Amino acid sequence: MQNSTGAVLRRWTPDDTGALHRAVACSDDLRIQFGQQDLATHDACRRYIENRLAVESASACHFAVAVDGVAVGDVGISSMEFNHGTAWVSYWMSAEFRGRGLITRGLAAASEWAFSESLFRLELGHRVNNPASCRVATRAGFQAEGVERSKLRYGVERYDVETHARLATDSSPDDIEPLPR
Repeated sequence: MQNSTGAVLRRWTPDDTGALHRAVACSDDLRIQFGQQDLATHDACRRYIENRLAVESASACHFAVAVDGVAVGDVGISSMEFNHGTAWVSYWMSAEFRGRGLITRGLAAASEWAFSESLFRLELGHRVNNPASCRVATRAGFQAEGVERSKLRYGVERYDVETHARLATDSSPDDIEPLPR
């Protein structure tokens, strides 16, 4: 199902190799997001998709945010723990597609999916020096809960992280139309 922007939330496939390679090549800040993962070649991107993004397990699932069939971002739900109904959420968007509300709408759609799978509490964190990520989280209905000092390390640098959460009982944001899945 497509919408007026041609954007959907769907599963990753190996056919998305070129799109992932382009997103990483065109978005310098994504190198931080992927940590030590080297995605400089098409082969490395294909392996990353096959071994991580396209793999659905009992504890993790990734969705591609796709525009006109091309993957331009990701919403991942991991550390799914069904005894307590919790999970960790992450997301990224290729630089050329930022500012259009797509990752916010993708996060809202993935959250709906997670709640339909019997999860109750979704958590995420963003570096405090990334206000755009904070806007995505809050617009998608995730409430700020606090700052964890020096939680993340990328290379030799440590970053404070603001943690957000959304509960299944929280109201959905009225002004956000989740991407179709």
